[in-house]
Amino acid sequence: MRTVLVIESSISGKAGKSSQLVAQFLTKLPADVQLDRIDLASQPLPHLEMNEIAAWMTPEADRSLEQAALARHSDDLIARIHQADAIVLGVPMYNFGVPSQLKALFDRVARAGVTFKYTEQGPVGLLSDKPVVVFATRGGIYQGTNADSQTPFLQQFFNFIGLSEQYFIYAEGLNMGEEAAKAALEKAEQRIGELSRKLAA
Repeated sequence: MRTVLVIESSISGKAGKSSQLVAQFLTKLPADVQLDRIDLASQPLPHLEMNEIAAWMTPEADRSLEQAALARHSDDLIARIHQADAIVLGVPMYNFGVPSQLKALFDRVARAGVTFKYTEQGPVGLLSDKPVVVFATRGGIYQGTNADSQTPFLQQFFNFIGLSEQYFIYAEGLNMGEEAAKAALEKAEQRIGELSRKLAA
């Protein structure tokens, strides 16, 4: 790996457990890896509106200055994904879903004809596959239950745009007492060591 795109979505910023696990993972990567960071707490994206979609659909040469500025949100994000050799995300669970800031980013990454296309056989992702590492932190225990809407959503989203090499590291039960939180973080840290060695190989 030469470049890693890091996307953090905790509203707690660096104090968030997902951000802290991301930071630990990054320390395990080779020293020459370049990091491209997106912190959605300090630089949140607005929710997607129709005028921005209209800007995408307008040929670049015909865009107004306002449309060019609107389209740049999506164009820049997609360019950064193309340039990255791997993507690392910190994803806390808020009310059973992903943070709305992260959903706003996803809405700008999924673009017909750019990151996916529809065919007679169904949708096909257009991005070159690369590792996607998700650090999922939760106050309760949700992995493998019907209440975990995050995991299938993230899996489906990344598969939809062509990114099928996915790794999930969970830290759950973080609000269920000190011992439960400690055990969850220790388990996640062990998984970090295993995965970082695998990806660096």
